[in-house]
Order: sequence, then C-alpha cells, then structure tokens
Amino acid sequence: MAEKVDVLVVGAGPAGSMTARFAAEKGVSVKIIERRGEVGVPVRCGELVPSLEETRGTFPNAPDLEDTLDIPSYLIARQIEGMRFISPKGRVTEFPFTGVTVDRDRFDQHLASEAVRAGAELVRGCSFLRIEDGIAVTEGGEIEYKVIVGADGPTSRVSRELGLPRNRNPYPAVSSIAKGDFEPVIQMYFGGIAPGAYSWIIPKSGCANVGVGFAPKFSDGKPTEYFRRFAEKQGLDIIQEVHGKYVPSEGPIKRTVSGNGLVVGDAAGQVASVNGGGIPQAMISGRICGNVVADHILKGRPLEDYDSGFRAAIGKPLKTAAFNKKLADTLAFGSDRRTDLCMRILGQRRMANLVRCMRIFP
Repeated sequence: MAEKVDVLVVGAGPAGSMTARFAAEKGVSVKIIERRGEVGVPVRCGELVPSLEETRGTFPNAPDLEDTLDIPSYLIARQIEGMRFISPKGRVTEFPFTGVTVDRDRFDQHLASEAVRAGAELVRGCSFLRIEDGIAVTEGGEIEYKVIVGADGPTSRVSRELGLPRNRNPYPAVSSIAKGDFEPVIQMYFGGIAPGAYSWIIPKSGCANVGVGFAPKFSDGKPTEYFRRFAEKQGLDIIQEVHGKYVPSEGPIKRTVSGNGLVVGDAAGQVASVNGGGIPQAMISGRICGNVVADHILKGRPLEDYDSGFRAAIGKPLKTAAFNKKLADTLAFGSDRRTDLCMRILGQRRMANLVRCMRIFP
C-alpha cells in the first residue's frame, strides 16, 4: 500500500526545504525526498547570498525578508563588499555590492534540518520517478499525497509529470573551487573565452568559487573546456572536481500550478536571468509556497494563491531581468567586440542596475 502524506516535496534545496519547513510549522504532514545521498552535495552554484539590503532593494515587495534570509554566522564563509565587471578587452567597472558567500552544502543541510525540526520527514537517496493516478512513484516506494511540490531543479521531472511549461533555453554552467586569498569583491568576466560566455570568481575563506556559463546559441563548446581555458588564463589553482548544472535564463515559467501540484525554485524558473542568482528567490518563494499548501489542506485555500503570491513578491524584477537578458543577447553577445562596446556604453550605473534586476534604460 502507498504511504500517505499531506505534502510531498521533491528536492531538498533551499526552495524545497523552505516549502517543507513552513508547511510543517502549520501542522500538516510533510515528506521531502532528495535523490542525492547527501543534501547539497556536490555543490553546483556560485554560493553567493546577497545581503538583506541588496535583496530588499531588488525585491521591495517581498514579505518577511529579515526572517526568511536569516543566515547563522557559522554558515558565512566571507563577507562581500563589491562587484567588478571585466570586459573582453580587460576594461574594469566596479561598484559596491554587499552579501556573503556560504558553503552551499552546509547551507542546504541547515535549511533541510530546519524543515525536519519543524516536523517534516527527510528521505535521502530517493528519486522521484512519475505520477500514476495521483500517487507518486519513487525509488523508495509509492507515496499518496494531497499536494506535491516540485523543487527538483530546472529540468524538473515533477513539472513534466504535471504538464507545466518547461524552462526554455537553460544555460549550461560549471563551477569548482580555487585555492588562494582573494579580495572581498566578486569578479565577473564577459566573453574572452567564447562568444556569449561569462565567468566568475566569488571569494570565500582561503579560496574562491570559480565558474563558467554560456549561451548555447552563441557557443557550442564544452563547459569543462571553457572552464579550463578560464582557469589557465587567470592562473587559478583548482582544487576540487568541476560540477555542472543548467541555469534558467528566461524568468519564471508561465504557470507554476496544475491541479494539486506546483513547482518552486529553479523548477519554476525563479532565477535572475542576468546573473544566474536564485538563492533568495528560492527561499522567498518556498516560504510563500509552504504557507499556501498548508492553508490549502487545512482551510481550502486555492493553490493558485502561491503563483500570484510569488509573482507579487518577486515577479516584476525577474521579468525585468529576463527582458534585460534578451536585450543583451540581441545587442551585446555574439562577439567580444560587441560585448566590450556595450559594456562601455552601459557604464557603472547601468551595469549595477543590471545586476540588481532593474531597468537599464532610460
């Protein structure tokens, strides 16, 4: 017989764990299944969390930010003080930007433990396979649910099973760790190794998160090869295996709710198209999602309130970011010469606005 649960959450990243925590805190039964044997391992992101001030500036309509983004000090690897953009010709544009870097595996594990502390059950090493007659078929058996939440990444299997739109044109990206002492400034490189490519060095304690992403329509090489080129060019001492993922590039999908199922985080495209950042959005949306699904079970609240809720909180800036990304694809990418020219025209103020999901024109 299938196990029964009120809420089944697929994926124990920030979006899934926040959903599970806030649903469990309201008293409904919650089960999280995570396909990996260890939550957050391997790390596949830049590990940057913008400060509360930066997040509030980007998402002024997001509720409860102080509580949502409360990061224990022991999880903070490095304070960030600025951001530096480097054009293909080496032209540098720098501006203030505050935030912290975290050890993403420990950070994800912390969020998952908070969900468990609230009453959710976490099962690791269990993959979601499909939905049959309202029952989730997993590697660990069948689970009958009242609501299923897909927090299983940009290529979400839950989203596909629910018939929801897929993330279109996701970008491949790879990252690793470089040993050394780095300034407390994020370095973002555009072009230089391939048309439409971008690279980053995000400082941590005694090391830095280093990565490369690119637009497949401009470049058709292998991410690992682009990463090797970038690491060699910058003289980086890479000390960990390179891991990859796909990054949503066109903002939130058009529908995130279908029947008694919904998706959150990368599965819903809740990523800033201009920089690939998604941790604050995942946490904000996960909190909204958890409250809505619990209210749905306890009080009959429409699940569609989640979709309208997250769009009211973060939708407009993400839409602006997606527009700016399309503008950059049209005007700036395709050649290093065009990238360099556009970065020079934008200047410091507009590039700072770009990072913060704000309008760059006028």
